[in-house]
Amino acid sequence: MASISAAPQVAEPSTKEIRLVIGASSIGTVFEWYDFFIYGTLAAYISHAFFPADNETLSLLLTWAGFAVGFGFRPLGAVLFGYLGDRLGRKYTFLVTVTLMGVATAGVGMVPSAETIGLAAPLIVLLLRILQGLALGGEYGGAAIYVAEHSPPGRRGFFTSFIQASVIGGFVLSLLVVLACRFLIPEDAFKEWGWRVPFLLSIALLAVSLWMRLKLNESPVFKAMKTEGRTSRNPFIESFTYPGNKRRIFVALFGVACGLTIIFYTALFSALSFLKGPMRVDDTVAELLVGTASLVAVIFFVYFGWLSDRVGRKKPIVWGYFVTLVALFPAFWGIAALANPQLAESARNAPVVISGPQCDFNPFASKQATKCGQLLEDLTAIGIAYDVVAAPTLQLSAGQSVFSLDQEAWSDRDARRSAMREWLTQNGYNLEKQVPPVANMVGIWVILVGLGSLSGATFGPVAALLSEMFPPQIRYSSMSIPYHIGTGYFGGFLPLIAGSIVALTGNIFSGLWYTWVLLVVALVVAVWGLPSGPPRDFSDELT
Repeated sequence: MASISAAPQVAEPSTKEIRLVIGASSIGTVFEWYDFFIYGTLAAYISHAFFPADNETLSLLLTWAGFAVGFGFRPLGAVLFGYLGDRLGRKYTFLVTVTLMGVATAGVGMVPSAETIGLAAPLIVLLLRILQGLALGGEYGGAAIYVAEHSPPGRRGFFTSFIQASVIGGFVLSLLVVLACRFLIPEDAFKEWGWRVPFLLSIALLAVSLWMRLKLNESPVFKAMKTEGRTSRNPFIESFTYPGNKRRIFVALFGVACGLTIIFYTALFSALSFLKGPMRVDDTVAELLVGTASLVAVIFFVYFGWLSDRVGRKKPIVWGYFVTLVALFPAFWGIAALANPQLAESARNAPVVISGPQCDFNPFASKQATKCGQLLEDLTAIGIAYDVVAAPTLQLSAGQSVFSLDQEAWSDRDARRSAMREWLTQNGYNLEKQVPPVANMVGIWVILVGLGSLSGATFGPVAALLSEMFPPQIRYSSMSIPYHIGTGYFGGFLPLIAGSIVALTGNIFSGLWYTWVLLVVALVVAVWGLPSGPPRDFSDELT
């Protein structure tokens, strides 16, 4: 079997050619991830336009559900485009994926609001998210394999790390475009229609990406396999029947994709949502902090890809998992202490407690069934942490102060919340958007760079690792399927699940347990299943 599965002998590309390969593949990947991330970056505006609801928490969770839907369809895109990539070639497959992504993203910016066309609006948006998910399911595998198959083993980690860094590049680009639009478009106009501009810009990005990728030639490994008649007849079936591949897919899913994606999304999206939400940091300041820290983190993606060429792929990934497990909660505790010290002090001096019967809160309900549930919904919408204590009578307190719960308060939700905000303010809670002191912002930025470096350690070597784990004739399918199941479900549903945990518990840090538990699973599987030793091409005898 080794002679069949070993990579064909191909001529090493010239320096000029490899630069074009890396540049065109990376820039195209930046644009694809920009298209995908812009939805999450503008989640607050999308929730108001397409998912309006009386329950603000429900509205935002529905928006994150739409975000998750795109991720949920990535595995199907991996199956579809993986099949085409292994049968027809790497180049033309990811030309199709980038076109589909660009058209679907621009479409989101053109959909009328729910106020205009009703239920059709969220349904169309969900359909476009599905198309985005399908496209992204085929993009990553194509770009990563394309670069990997142009690279010798001794430099494969370094060359493919630029594809990995392109993912974070797409996130940074989405932030920069949003910041630029906010600067150029008046605030009221941005809320009304200006948030659509970043989506429409994807048409221009699509044109640039296609222009660059059309210059590329087919992967030399695929061309050699096709010439020798060694391409797979059914890559999807063979991905699960090839000897040893089920174990490899299991390790790639739980030991690689699961771990890297939850670190990545926690370091980026969770940190950004945490700053803009419960910490009440000014939106622009929060985006600049996360965006610039992420831009610096790109260096670590490339560095750890380069390092994996020297120490092997396994070590950076395993150590990245372990350090993240140790540092995750302290990092967010540190961000909280620095981002809004007054809020943290108020929570210590006057903790908010709800005591009463039937204190059940359903974040997915349009209206809570009990008065206690309504109070929990109010506090969640305002973004205040709370504790719940069972008691025979209903009471909301902050330290020694008790909120008045007269009968009139239950007839008008907005008036009740306004009164609650005023009461919280009187008890030391500053609910306005904050700009932390410069020294504190530096501290937050350092923590964010640290989280980004851990993402780089676990993400940087992965394209090379997955390319080397699977036989070349079924490589596109075999690496794309577990990668996109892992990133699609474990990572894509992270904002939704973590947000639901926070809403149910009232603890702003409780959503981090989702990341922590899955990281334990990823660490165990990685230690057990990832190949040790120096990088090498795929061979049955060595895996």
